[in-house]
Amino acid sequence: MGGRGTYAAGNNVDYTYQTVGNIEGVKILEGINGKHGLPESSHSSEAYIKLKPDGTFHEMRFYDKNHVLLFEIAYHPEKSLTGNNHIPILHYHTYNEQFSKNHTGKFNRSKAHRLTNDMKDKYKKYFRGISI
Repeated sequence: MGGRGTYAAGNNVDYTYQTVGNIEGVKILEGINGKHGLPESSHSSEAYIKLKPDGTFHEMRFYDKNHVLLFEIAYHPEKSLTGNNHIPILHYHTYNEQFSKNHTGKFNRSKAHRLTNDMKDKYKKYFRGISI
């Protein structure tokens, strides 16, 4: 997958992610050459997962039918939810893509929200190594 997970002006760009496995059919991506986050758009998948170096769940992003980022679930410290920067917590953010005059996507991310019990039940099969 190239660039930010897409193609640049119809031309292939250097790969910045590689698929290193899957959990329940969802690709696990790993950044190449210092790329750390997951892509803002997908090439063909409805979701991607990122694991921590020890193999535990870190983040999962979900995309719409046009491969645009909708929301992410993450497991890391979120001071706005726990009151400090040391306690990891399962939480989610939603995204809204705003287009500029030249049609480059800029994503607005919501504040962090705690996962609901329904979300925990629905997505727990992806939370490798995390006690819910």
